[in-house]
Amino acid sequence: MTSLDKPTEDTDQTQLQDARVVTEAALFEAFGGVRGMVETVVPGLLFVTVFTINKNLHLSAIAALAVSLVLVVVRLVMRDTVKHAFSGVFGVAFGVAFAMFTGDAKNFYLPGMLYTLGLAVAYVVTALAGVPLIGLILGPVFKENLSWRTRNPGRKKAYTKASWAWGLILLAKCAILFPLYWWADTTQLGWVLIALKIPPFLLAVWLTWVFLAKAPAPIDVFAEMEAQEEAQKAEKERKAALAAETPAGAETTGEPHGGRHRREA
Repeated sequence: MTSLDKPTEDTDQTQLQDARVVTEAALFEAFGGVRGMVETVVPGLLFVTVFTINKNLHLSAIAALAVSLVLVVVRLVMRDTVKHAFSGVFGVAFGVAFAMFTGDAKNFYLPGMLYTLGLAVAYVVTALAGVPLIGLILGPVFKENLSWRTRNPGRKKAYTKASWAWGLILLAKCAILFPLYWWADTTQLGWVLIALKIPPFLLAVWLTWVFLAKAPAPIDVFAEMEAQEEAQKAEKERKAALAAETPAGAETTGEPHGGRHRREA
């Protein structure tokens, strides 16, 4: 190894480490991080706990919906983003509506299971179509939008792998839950569902991180647009300054003063 090789390797390692840090931060932002996971688990956990104790559908449903609303209020008070908490409220509300309408507590879990199945299919279909869903989700977070589709093939490949990972993991989860929906009772289904909330999600996020950390850096299209606007502004200012310095006669004829007399002579 020469003396010139070491700085290059150090620079590459630094850039790789920076890419991993940025990827990790983006994934936490996109999927809510630890707090988002807690907000996803707590309402269902409370529902199955209360129902296991007293078999009271109404009390279990009210408890789950109430804690979801409390989580939203806490977010609002702390002036934090509420998209994950609101999505939890809507999910719990649909579950409560299904369970109350049918009178079967097991149906509290059905909307979430159907959503998981639909999401799994969406990941697989979009990966096959060449427009991986995980890229559509994370593109704005990385400030690259859809530039990865045509300008960054290595990144598109990583997004495709990640979408396949999400799709297959969620399909495997559905393969466990849907048979239990038909064969198991409410408490058994509920506890298995709670147990499968976090581990598959963490596995999918980890695989996404692995794929993206090794992929080329995202193209910051927002920075490109800002640079283009600055260049256009500078060009306009240059033209305006040039027009102000050019004599009126030279501007109309395109020739310096005296050019016509010299040509006639």
